Amino acid sequence: MPYFRRLIALALITVTPWVQAQNYPAKPIRLIVPLAPGGGMDTVARGIAIKLNESLGQAVVVDNRGGGGGSIGAELVAHAAPDGYTLLMMSATAVIHPLMYKAQYDPVRDFTPVSQVTTQPYVIVVNPAVPVMSVAELIVYAKSNPGKLNYASAGNGSLIHLASELFKSMTGVQMVHVPYKGIGAAYPDLIGGHIQLIFASIISALPLIQSQRLRALAVTGVQRAKALPDLPTVAEAGVPGFAVTQWYGVQAPAGTPRSIVERLNREIVKTLQLAEVAARLASDGAEAAGGSPQQFAALIRAERERWARVIKQAGIRGD
Repeated sequence: MPYFRRLIALALITVTPWVQAQNYPAKPIRLIVPLAPGGGMDTVARGIAIKLNESLGQAVVVDNRGGGGGSIGAELVAHAAPDGYTLLMMSATAVIHPLMYKAQYDPVRDFTPVSQVTTQPYVIVVNPAVPVMSVAELIVYAKSNPGKLNYASAGNGSLIHLASELFKSMTGVQMVHVPYKGIGAAYPDLIGGHIQLIFASIISALPLIQSQRLRALAVTGVQRAKALPDLPTVAEAGVPGFAVTQWYGVQAPAGTPRSIVERLNREIVKTLQLAEVAARLASDGAEAAGGSPQQFAALIRAERERWARVIKQAGIRGD
C-alpha cells in the first residue's frame, strides 16, 4: 500500500503542472510593474493588459511595485510560483541594476523570457549654443575641447549614463558626467546652458526639439525613429556599430511551463501587431518589438554582457 501511495503521489506531481498549463489561464494574471504609476513603462503595461484581458479571457491586472531602482518588483516575481499568474514588465535597467548593486534576483537565472514588448531609442540633443550640427561635428568639437562638455544622465548607472559612456569609449571623446535624479530635472539646466547635451527619451525631448529650444543630432537605435524620420542614427552619422535602446519586455518566473510561455508570447505578439497599439506606442516614442522567447532571452544575455563591460571599463560604481 505505501508503494502505491508513493506511485499515485508521483503521478499527481507529474500530471498536475500539465493539467494547469492546459487550463491556463483559469484566474486573473498579475503583471508587476516595478516602478511608480504614470511613467512610460506603466503606460505600456496598461495598454498591453487591456488587450490581453480580451484575448486571454481573464483579467490582467497591473500591479505597481516601485522602489529599489525596480529591484523590489523584480525580486517579487523572481520568487513567485512559476505558474504564469505573476509576470514582470522588465526594462533594460533591470538588467543593469544587479551589475552595480546587491540584488535578490538574477535577470537570466531567475526568469523565463516571454516576449520583448517595445524598443525605445534615445535622441542626442544639445543646447543650441553648442556649435555643432551633427554627431561628426560633436566628436570634433569634443576632442578639441576635452572635458568642457557636460552631459546629463538620469542618475549614476542609469541606461542614459551607460549609453553616454559607451559613446565616449567608441569615439574617444572626453565629457563630464552630471547625474540628476531623473532626466526631467536636467532639462532646465540644458536649456539654460549649464550642461551641453543629453541622451534623452524621444517623448520627453520632442516638444523641446520642435520649439528649437534644443537641437537634435541623431537617434541611438539600429534604425531611424518613426517620430524623427529625418534624423540619422548615430551609426549612420559616423559611429559604426553604436546602437542603444531602452526596451520593455515580459518575464515569467524561472520554471514556468513552456506551453504557458508560448501561449503568453502568442497573445502579446498579436497584441503588438494591432494598429491601435502600435500607434499608441509611437505616440510615446516607442516601437512595438515582439519576437520569440528565445530572441528575448538572447537580448537579455547580450545586454548584460555589454553593460558589464562598459561599467568595468568606465569604473562606474553604485552610489
